[in-house]
Amino acid sequence: MPLFRKSMLVLLLLALVVGGGAFYGMQSQQEAVVLDAAEQPAAEEASAGVTVYVTGAVQQPGVVTVAAGARTADAVNACGGLLPQADAERVNMAQPVKDGQQIRVPEKKETGTAGADGKAAPGKDADGCVNLNTADEKALDALPGVGPATARKIIEYRESEGGFQSTEDLMKIKGIGQAKYDKLKDKVTI
Repeated sequence: MPLFRKSMLVLLLLALVVGGGAFYGMQSQQEAVVLDAAEQPAAEEASAGVTVYVTGAVQQPGVVTVAAGARTADAVNACGGLLPQADAERVNMAQPVKDGQQIRVPEKKETGTAGADGKAAPGKDADGCVNLNTADEKALDALPGVGPATARKIIEYRESEGGFQSTEDLMKIKGIGQAKYDKLKDKVTI
């Protein structure tokens, strides 16, 4: 009988090894499926692109979706391109777009308060509006309700965010609320 017991013991060990291997294999496959499923939505989001709102002097203003990594020019082209009266020099067409961004393409101004040479002061457009994306601290400080500290905050925001996308972005700066923005909105541009 000792030979029979040894054979049974060997068979039992062999069955445990095979069963354990099968169990381990099934667990590995389940984990792989879970990982694949978790990675799939991220890939879909990346391929979906970014959605931006293009307004102003474009053929078909509205919400468009462009590829991730697209530039302002791509979003403008997705709206049919610029109108003849568009002032393309006031929009950075090479700037990368962000999801949820608003891009405003201004129109050229026929009349304004340009200097004697026909050019506006630095940081101002032909109408005398202060351009939030190009104005220096002195021009920003001259705005009503904006002192040197707020002017520096505006410049810091512009540098950290890659520029203002709309004048409403001013309200993202500490110290500029709705009331102060209402006083500034007709005196600033992007």
